[in-house]
Amino acid sequence: MRWDIFCHVVDNYGDVGVCWRLARQLATEFGMTVRLLVDDLGSLQRICPEVDSNLTAQYIRNIQILHWIEPFPNLVPADVVIEAFGCELPANYVMAMAMAVASSQAVDSVDMKEKEGCMWINLEYLSTESWVEGYHRLASPHPRLPLTKYFFFPGFTAATGGVIQEAGLFAQRDSLQSDPAKLWHELSIPVPASDETIVSLFCYDHAPVDHLLEAWAISTSPVRCLLPEGVASRQAAAWAGQSRLVAEDSVQRGNLVLQVLPFVPQENYDRLLWVCDCNFVRGEDSFVRAQWAARPVIWQIYPQQEDAHLPKLEAFLNLYCQGLVQEAADVLRALHRGWNNNKQLDWDNYWRYHKALKQHAIAWAEQLAQAPDLASNLVNFCRNQ
Repeated sequence: MRWDIFCHVVDNYGDVGVCWRLARQLATEFGMTVRLLVDDLGSLQRICPEVDSNLTAQYIRNIQILHWIEPFPNLVPADVVIEAFGCELPANYVMAMAMAVASSQAVDSVDMKEKEGCMWINLEYLSTESWVEGYHRLASPHPRLPLTKYFFFPGFTAATGGVIQEAGLFAQRDSLQSDPAKLWHELSIPVPASDETIVSLFCYDHAPVDHLLEAWAISTSPVRCLLPEGVASRQAAAWAGQSRLVAEDSVQRGNLVLQVLPFVPQENYDRLLWVCDCNFVRGEDSFVRAQWAARPVIWQIYPQQEDAHLPKLEAFLNLYCQGLVQEAADVLRALHRGWNNNKQLDWDNYWRYHKALKQHAIAWAEQLAQAPDLASNLVNFCRNQ
């Protein structure tokens, strides 16, 4: 099958990160012909430096990448069209889809067969709210055209679309976690001391970064925070009393060493998550990848008006905390709520349960891996529809 994935970049690296991972897995593991249409090639280039943001069309890793600009060119629609995260498809492309379906139906009426034509998938945002399972894979007929859109919800239960998990992911992770010295050398980071906690920090610009850094500075045990250069590094600079912090800068205050890293490609960011003791992540893509790291994770959910995101956070915590000892679950909830509500943060109280949190993270990743992944679910759905 030929696949077109449309991506309108909203969250800098999250939306395009998911689409890029999905495109690569469809091409690599399923042999699909994939076009990725992105309106912001600069964001894609940050996570995949091979991309040339000045080109309107290019092939990277057997995927055709097109710059989604207006006026949109007249393209022959793919067999499967992914409308990622509710982005609105170009009007002329939708009309071309309708014409392809009408032509297919005319041929099939002669052959006495049924054929759907273009499969139109609205790939939704990840959510663990209970209503999602009831809406997953629902059909929505177009009011005027002979087209049907299907809603596909990623999730952590068998009644949802799953999440992205590439073949061999755990083997790569386990190999690096057993011997992380090479990565420490690549990042110019000293081999951690036995009592030092290594934490990665990736967050939105409204996160209470100063509260978190202060909590680490007064921690009872040493903390090294690895901070990719970007939004949070600007906030960290203000906390440190400096005009800016750039890659390879380091600040020490109390029991905290804050180390700024260069912004790294997607695969290298995954590796960073694997070797840290705890990962602060945001949005959707880094959130899922931190869970595959099998390490304690703190999530900053994408903010919505009227705090509509907070019930989604609670829904995830209710699911994730199942099987976690009550005391550890309580501090996990407290730190998540404080981090997402700009409150003071009690790191020491959270981290004294680090052993239980790590064991639970390992068990959660193993449990999650038992369900079919997002790409497999999409391929099977489109083949059988």
